Amino acid sequence: MNSTPRRTITGLAAMTLAATGIVVAFPAASSADPGEIVISEDFDSGELPDGWNPVEGDWRVEEGRLVVTAGGIDQLTFGTHLNNYRIEATVRFEEVANATRWAAIALDIAGDGSAPWWQAALRTASSASNGIELANRTAAGSWNVPYTGAARYDAGVGQDVRVAVEVQGTTARWYFDGELVLRGQIQRSEAGVLGLVADNSTVSFDDILVTEIEPADFILEEGELPVAIAHRGYSQVLPENTLISEAAAMQSGAEYFEIDVHTTADGVPIVLHDQTVDRTTDGTGDVALLESSYLQTLDAGSWRDPVFAGEPLPTFAQILELMQRNPATLMLEIKGPETRAEVEHMLDLIRAAGMSDRVVIESFDLAAVGYARDYAPEIPRGVLRGAVDADPVAIAQSVGATMYNPSATGGLTAEIIDRLHEAGIAVLPYTVNGVSAWQELTDLGVDGIVTDRPGAYVGWREAQYAAEPGEPSEPTVDLVAVADDAEVERGGQIIVAAASTDVTSVAYELDGVAVSVGDVVAASDLALGAHLLTATAEGERGTATDEVAFTVVVTVEGLRERIIAVDLPTGFQRQLLTALDNEDWDELASAAGRRIPDETARAAILEEIAYLADR
Repeated sequence: MNSTPRRTITGLAAMTLAATGIVVAFPAASSADPGEIVISEDFDSGELPDGWNPVEGDWRVEEGRLVVTAGGIDQLTFGTHLNNYRIEATVRFEEVANATRWAAIALDIAGDGSAPWWQAALRTASSASNGIELANRTAAGSWNVPYTGAARYDAGVGQDVRVAVEVQGTTARWYFDGELVLRGQIQRSEAGVLGLVADNSTVSFDDILVTEIEPADFILEEGELPVAIAHRGYSQVLPENTLISEAAAMQSGAEYFEIDVHTTADGVPIVLHDQTVDRTTDGTGDVALLESSYLQTLDAGSWRDPVFAGEPLPTFAQILELMQRNPATLMLEIKGPETRAEVEHMLDLIRAAGMSDRVVIESFDLAAVGYARDYAPEIPRGVLRGAVDADPVAIAQSVGATMYNPSATGGLTAEIIDRLHEAGIAVLPYTVNGVSAWQELTDLGVDGIVTDRPGAYVGWREAQYAAEPGEPSEPTVDLVAVADDAEVERGGQIIVAAASTDVTSVAYELDGVAVSVGDVVAASDLALGAHLLTATAEGERGTATDEVAFTVVVTVEGLRERIIAVDLPTGFQRQLLTALDNEDWDELASAAGRRIPDETARAAILEEIAYLADR
C-alpha cells in the first residue's frame, strides 16, 4: 500500500443516498477472492432443483429460467447457511404492476421463508434514488430499509441484468452489472439460508452462482474511505454510553459503535467510560466498589441536557440485546484493569448472545486483550494506545490483535500504517471530530476513524466519494431517526437526530411542530398513518434540508405484546389472544371492550383492532 489519498478512485460505480441526494462512488471491482463453488444452477433440467423450496407464490421453471408470478410478496428458499459468500444471478423483469415493485435476493432467511429476513432488492427503475436497496423484513411484518442507492441505468422490463451480492459476516456489498452500487451492515442468523423474493411482478432468474469467499479483514481495499466508529455512541448530541446514544449511532450509518465497560462490585459488566460515576451520572463513587443495583438507579442523561433526564446506565447485557435489533458491529473497550475471570464473563455474555462475529475486543490493558485471546480466540481483538509504540507491529502481535488503534495525535505516519498493513493489522485512530483531521487521516491511509460525530463523518465521507478535488464544502444534513418510507410499529420509537457537515445549526419539525435533537418520540403517541420529519441545516455556504416520511402501523405481533402487557386474569387474556390468532376482529373487539378495565389501554387496543380489521 502507498500513501496516495484514498479518494483518488478510478473505475467507479455510483450510489445515490436517498436521504441526501449525494451521488457516491465506490470501486467497481470485487474485494473478495473467489472460493469454492457451492451452487451453480442454470435450470436447463426443466424442473425446480431439489432443495429449492417455494414458500409463497407460483414458482416454476420455463425455457431454462426460474420464473415467479407474484401476487404479493412471494418467497423461495434454497441452499445452506454460509457465513461468507458471493451470490450472482441474472435477473429479468417480465412484467410489473408498477415501478415501485421489486425483485430481491434474500441474504439471510429462514428455510420456511418466515420473517425476519434481509434482502438485496432492485426495481425496474433501478436508477432512481431508491432503485437499489438493502432491506430488512422485520419479525413484525414491517419493512426497515436503512440503505438505498441507485444503479447507473434502469433494469427495465424484458432485459437481463447481472447482479451479485457479497456477504462477509454482517457486511454486504451489492453489485449491479459488475459495479458496486451499495454497501451496508445486515443482521445474520445462525441458520439462515438464501432465497429469492418478488413483489407483485413476474420475474425470471437464471445462472445462479454461489461461491464461498474469504472472511473480511479490517484493512480497506484501495479506493475505500475509512469506516466510521461511533465513539461512546452518538456522543456529539446524546449522553455518551447510553442506550439512546448507541441506538442513534447504529442508525447513523456508522459501521461500528464503541462502548466502555467496567465490572461492578457484584460482578456485572456495566457501560461507563470513567472509573467513577461522578461526571456522567447523579451518583458518586468508584464503579468497581458499587453494586449494580445502585448503579442502575442513577440518572445518566441529565448531565448532558435536562431533556435526557432518567436515561439509565446500561449493562453490557442490555447493549447486546440492543444489537439483536441493529446490524452494526460493536467495538468493546474493556477499561481495565480487569481480572481474567471478569474478562471471561464478558466473553461468555457475547457468546451466549450469539454475537461473537459482531464484536471486536480492545483495551489499553494488554493483559485484558491477552485474556480475550486465550479464552475466545474467535473474537477479533485490537489494542488501544496513546502515542504510537516504537514497534507497533510487535505490540499488536503480542496479543494476536488485528487492529492497532492509537490516538490520532500520537505520531501516526503513512510509513507506520504501511508496516502495520504489511503485517495484516488495520489502523483505526481516535477521537477525531473535524473535517480537516478526517481528510488528513484519510490521506494517510487509515482504515477507520473513531469520532463523536458519526453521522457527520458518514455524510462527509460520502460527499468525498462524489466530490472533485478542490470542490467547496456546502452544508449537508441527513436524518438518521428513521428510514424514508419506513413502517414504524406502534410499539416502536423515533429518535430525533441527523448527520450534518459544515453547519452552524439544525432545526427539526415533526408534522410541522418543532422538536429537538435527542427527542425520543414513542410511536404510540402518534396517530396511525403517515408522518413527516424534517431537518433544516444552516451553514456559512447555504442551507440544506432533509425529510423522511414514515407510517405508524399496527401489526398482529405488536398488538399481541400490548394485550399481554395488560393486567388481566389468565382466562380473559387467553380469550383475547385466541380471537387475535383467529383474526376474529369482531370477537376480539367485543371481548376487549368488556374485559380491559383501564380506559386508556382499552381505547388504544380497540383502535388497533379496528386498524387491523380494515387492512
